[in-house]
Parts: sequence; structure tokens; C-alpha cells
Amino acid sequence: MTRSDLVARLAERFGQLTQRDAEFAVKTILDAMSEALAKGHRIEIRGFGSFSISRRPPRMGRNPRSGEQVLIPEKLVPHFKPGKALREGVDKVDTVTDAASSAAASPDNSHS
Repeated sequence: MTRSDLVARLAERFGQLTQRDAEFAVKTILDAMSEALAKGHRIEIRGFGSFSISRRPPRMGRNPRSGEQVLIPEKLVPHFKPGKALREGVDKVDTVTDAASSAAASPDNSHS
């Protein structure tokens, strides 16, 4: 799902919102989340998951062209940890999809 898909879904679900209002709402939420993470804060959305900043320590890497060793500096990267409800919901959908695809793939032996 892209940002524009999210805006369209929001505008569709809430008829009183114009496309422009839905776009503004999504932009405001995402900007607030980005700002909070940039300040080092943790974001928790119950039933969905949490966003935090993880530290990647400095390490030695290799330049693929020359093979020369290069020091890769420390990085701070965003990290998402799904909540229990999201994990279970995704797993349930995956299980249903797997069952449906395996049922469609297996031959029907009732015509024998």
C-alpha cells in the first residue's frame, strides 16, 4: 500500500473528508512520527506495533570494486516491531491464503 492508496482509502471510508483533507491528515501523522523518531522518541500504536531507533555499530566493510577494506560508520536506523494483534492477524491471513492455494493446487479425486 502506498501513501496515495492510504489517502484514497481514508477519503473513501470517511465521506465527510475531501481528498485534500485526507492527504493533509496522512501527511500530518507521518510528519509527526518522523519528527518524533528524529528526536529519538519511541512511538507505540496499540494493536499495531512500535517504532524506535536502533543503533548500528561501526564495522569494517569492503569496497566491491577494489576489495579494499572500508570503515562503515555508526548509523541510527528506524526499527519497527509489530504488535501481537498485527502478528496474529497477518499469520491468520497467511494461513487462510496457504489453505486456499493448497486446496486449489490439489487434484479433485471425487470424479473417479
